[in-house]
Amino acid sequence: MSLNPVRPWRNIYRRESRRIMVGTVPVGGDSPITVQTMTNTLTTDVAATVAQVQAAAEAGADIVRISVPDEDSSRALKEIVAESPVPIVADIHFHYRRGIEAAEAGAACLRINPGNIGSPDRVREVIGAARDHGCSIRIGVNAGSLEKHLLEKYGEPCPDAMVESGLEHIRILQDNDFHEFKISVKASDVFMAAAAYQQLAEATDAPIHLGITEAGGFVSGTIKSAIGLGNLLWMGIGDTIRVSLSADPVEEVKVGYEILKSLGLRHRGVNIISCPSCARQGFDVIKTVEVLEQRLEHIRTPMSLSIIGCVVNGPGEALMTDVGFTGGGAGSGMVYLAGKQSHKLGNDAMIEHIVEQVEKKAAEIEAAEVAAQAAE
Repeated sequence: MSLNPVRPWRNIYRRESRRIMVGTVPVGGDSPITVQTMTNTLTTDVAATVAQVQAAAEAGADIVRISVPDEDSSRALKEIVAESPVPIVADIHFHYRRGIEAAEAGAACLRINPGNIGSPDRVREVIGAARDHGCSIRIGVNAGSLEKHLLEKYGEPCPDAMVESGLEHIRILQDNDFHEFKISVKASDVFMAAAAYQQLAEATDAPIHLGITEAGGFVSGTIKSAIGLGNLLWMGIGDTIRVSLSADPVEEVKVGYEILKSLGLRHRGVNIISCPSCARQGFDVIKTVEVLEQRLEHIRTPMSLSIIGCVVNGPGEALMTDVGFTGGGAGSGMVYLAGKQSHKLGNDAMIEHIVEQVEKKAAEIEAAEVAAQAAE
């Protein structure tokens, strides 16, 4: 990421990793941290799965994973890949034939554990299929499904066991001269996952896929993921992320971007800065923000908007945002543009006017970017 010489305390120094390709999407190296999700429809229901992939892509997903548990799913995968706007990762467990079929169906990446898909010969067949069809591989270690010999060695799932599992799988791929892989060491326990990822980051230069697995429902899972992934990203660890929620995949994508935005690692859409509201508010802040979040979902251009209920913090926050509105009492407030006071506005016209100003600013930013690219 670019360094900030004025505010060095905001700098995050990303761990150096190799870059691989997941279809057309680069992962690792100095590439942007990508956001992933996974479909929860039956893979054999092609229409429903494609619709979910497209919705996730529209929300900003760079990569989408799909489970491939049987032959019918392998056949459906080919149709899904053909209609997908983003690279598809095939989630494979135990059945080596599914891995071969997924590669042949056009999957951009296979999520496997090389140690649990059969004999060395079968592993070589899957690796060969991945190589022949331009697939990368994600080694997916999970605390809940560690190998028996590691559980016997360590007595229970733990960071050491997870990292040892991951390194064993890495050796299998490297022994077969395959290097287009990334790796994850997920756990539902935030402490275990964070410790495992820190150890892993020191042990390999492979791109790292971050996740707190089985994190829970929307609220609890978001909090666990923000704490676990946020701390690792702050340390510079992580090249691609998935927020695992018992919720719509689109929500996973949104939360993933919010985590990255909060750390200045990646921006997409409008970053709304708003107060929790109190008795001083000059308008209904909570309802206003709720409506604006919905009305501004179509904006993809990175920009900032402050919605503050009163003049205690409102003017100061507005100085640092592209568009702002601060409540002033008597049924009106102040509009700020580019950090400067612009004009007063009645509360009843606020939402429509703010949407208009945000859309206008987004168009200006986009036009400036096009002009800059043309001048290069």
